[in-house]
Amino acid sequence: MTYEHKNVRFFVGKRKERSENGDADECETSVLTPTSSDSSITNEIAMDCEMVGVSPLGNKSALGRVTLVNKFGNVVYDEHVRPVERVVDFRTQISGIRPRDLKKAKDFGVVQKEVAEMLKGKILVGHALRNDLRALLLSHPKTDIRDTAEYQPFLKEGRSKALRHLAAEVLNVKIQNGEHCPIEDARAAMMLYMKKRREWERTVKDLVKMKLKQKKRKPKKHKKAGPPAS
Repeated sequence: MTYEHKNVRFFVGKRKERSENGDADECETSVLTPTSSDSSITNEIAMDCEMVGVSPLGNKSALGRVTLVNKFGNVVYDEHVRPVERVVDFRTQISGIRPRDLKKAKDFGVVQKEVAEMLKGKILVGHALRNDLRALLLSHPKTDIRDTAEYQPFLKEGRSKALRHLAAEVLNVKIQNGEHCPIEDARAAMMLYMKKRREWERTVKDLVKMKLKQKKRKPKKHKKAGPPAS
């Protein structure tokens, strides 16, 4: 099955089965496969992160993997991350991360710097991006964020839907069946954005205009006059 948006196409295919030793294949075997071979850094970049558990109980989240894809769905960055704190829970059933993945992983500071550089001046696409940005200890201009968890037409009674539900309803694609694949999740978020891109950008533009008008209308505060000279 193929989905198209102007010059951007995604194929929906079948997932590869687990190998004989029980390990999952690389999640590049995503059900969402871009057809364009263009792997350049486009103006729109989708990001997805997977977390591992640190702290004595393993209930504190730390960045374990970060993936960036361009508007065509091609991976432009994909790195496992070695957290500053010791990993107590790899959360493999959800994160897909295993101990061996972090043995040669990059240090957090290196990944943070590389991701920050790649996202500079770009439109950042993703789902619940506040969690990913918090894990990276990064910020991004609000006007350049396109979050599928906060886009009004994707909400239900004012509440955000899970990415897998949006993918099923809007894209007719099943994702997150078992271990999460950040490549697949980033592609799904980008595909959702591209389907609504025109209306979404118009909404952002109108919002920026409205805020500028409100700023101009605010009365300037006058300095209080000092005591008369004696």
